Amino acid sequence: VPPQPVPPLLQTLQRYLTALEPLLPPDELQHTRKIVQKFGCPGGQGEKLQRELIKRAKHSHNWVRIYRGTFCWQCLKQKCHNRPGWCVCVCVCVSLFFFLFPTRMSSLSLSCSCSGKLALEYMRGQPLCMELFPQLFSSCRIPGPKHDHVVHYGRPRRGPAHITVVRNYQFFQLDVYNSDGTPLTESQIHAQLLRIRSQSWKTDKQPMGILTSEHRHTWGQAYTRLLRDKINKESVRLIEKSIFTLCLDSPVMRISDEKYSSRMAAQILHGGGTFSNSGNRWFDKTLQFVVGEDGSWGLLYEHATAEGPPISTLLDHVLEYCKKPDRVRAPLIPLPMPKKLYFYINSEIKWDLEMAKQNLDILINDLDIKCFNFQRFGKEFVKQLKLSPNSFIQVAIQLAYYRVHSEVCAACDIASLRMFRGGRTDYIRSPTNQMLSFIWAFDDDAVSREAKVQLLREAVDAYSILTEQSLMGQGIDRHLLGLKLQAIEEGLSLPRIFMDTAYGLATHWKLRTGQVPTNTDSVMCFGPLAPDGYAVCYNPQPDHVHFSVTAFNCCEETNAEKLALTLERSLRDLQELFQPTVKLLVS
Repeated sequence: VPPQPVPPLLQTLQRYLTALEPLLPPDELQHTRKIVQKFGCPGGQGEKLQRELIKRAKHSHNWVRIYRGTFCWQCLKQKCHNRPGWCVCVCVCVSLFFFLFPTRMSSLSLSCSCSGKLALEYMRGQPLCMELFPQLFSSCRIPGPKHDHVVHYGRPRRGPAHITVVRNYQFFQLDVYNSDGTPLTESQIHAQLLRIRSQSWKTDKQPMGILTSEHRHTWGQAYTRLLRDKINKESVRLIEKSIFTLCLDSPVMRISDEKYSSRMAAQILHGGGTFSNSGNRWFDKTLQFVVGEDGSWGLLYEHATAEGPPISTLLDHVLEYCKKPDRVRAPLIPLPMPKKLYFYINSEIKWDLEMAKQNLDILINDLDIKCFNFQRFGKEFVKQLKLSPNSFIQVAIQLAYYRVHSEVCAACDIASLRMFRGGRTDYIRSPTNQMLSFIWAFDDDAVSREAKVQLLREAVDAYSILTEQSLMGQGIDRHLLGLKLQAIEEGLSLPRIFMDTAYGLATHWKLRTGQVPTNTDSVMCFGPLAPDGYAVCYNPQPDHVHFSVTAFNCCEETNAEKLALTLERSLRDLQELFQPTVKLLVS
């Protein structure tokens, strides 16, 4: 795959101004336009910074990766010390995701064999970069005094041969490869899990995993104190090096069928709190499979390493493998007992744990999650209208937000840049001018149905164009961030374009969205990027769409359930626009 391009400067600046038009009044837009024009003029700051970016791109496969570690992949803020779950900085962002499967499994088949070969993936006929997949395993996020870094322990030969299993706050090292390099059979793994289960009935242990939920700076200090002890250091290193973590959770009380998916979403995301399963997590691990005693299961993953699509590919593989597992007879060689990991807890670590418990429970109580399955139609209905399903849903989300808050806001959708080597993501910005025109007209009875249909098609097409631009590496947000970080690296004063109030408004993401399509009925969930914002994730299936909506209870203006209900109604109204029901007037 080719290296990621640096978009033309004037193109990015013009598209930035266009993106601001639905958000700013004319006088403020004119003020910003002058600042942008000065930044991009011949010989100006923008041209000099652009020249340096192009130089960097010539000597790297991916110029964005040069700045990795200096900004948050989710909110695109510089030096965002984001925590697993929430970020305590200018914004509030989430780097943890989960998949919740409506289908429940009585047993989990684990296969830890890997041939080192992956089928090449394609998008729109173009091959995708596959570099992310090896990084998913045997990797972990490590807290640091200034910023975090990711360590990858996997090697083509002699990489880690164990996974971490945690139950009732107790961690175990489970070797999943034999000494000759062959993977354990399904029956062997099952027998070893039963051994772990028999050793972990008591729940009187300290929930060490909760430390990883703390503010990154606080956790970094506690991490240093924790590793002073040799026993603790050995246990932490074994967790960090493991292929992945398997979390065996206690059952969750089922209140009602209607709220079950939302409740399970919260459980998989954060464990439900200090008196539930939160101690069964090591939030810094890239991959954590969560299996409940009631058969529900999902996958929690840390976002510093990869995005949702590679994770969904992995899950599709897991589900397909479980349908037709390799039935290999287990050898008669006895297996060693799984190694239990111990921690020495002194008074300092005890204090760190107590503070982490309090802070985690506060954060958990603050996060509101609403999951629902929209069953009136799916992506096939939208395709029959010759419209893009993703763009159609984006219009519905903006319409729902406007109906709740009587305004539009800076919103971002995630675009994958895996068409380029080492590519991660960029944003697709909304609303557009066309989307705003449709939203204003839709609830206006004076506008005809034909006119509304035309405005909707224009809004969908405009968003599809933005999507195509971002996928081809011509988005604006990574580019603007690169120019900003380049100025900082050179010790220059920050250009006025980034000090402008319009830039602050344009990057205050009140609405964060993401489409993560999978081949299975699953839903993905993540948190808002702003304290007064929402996050909406969706998985379009042929005849239905799975949604998750999150918001923070601390903000009186936002309400996840209200937005979810309004989104359902907006989708029904859009369907009605194309398929009006026949109303008979009976005299």
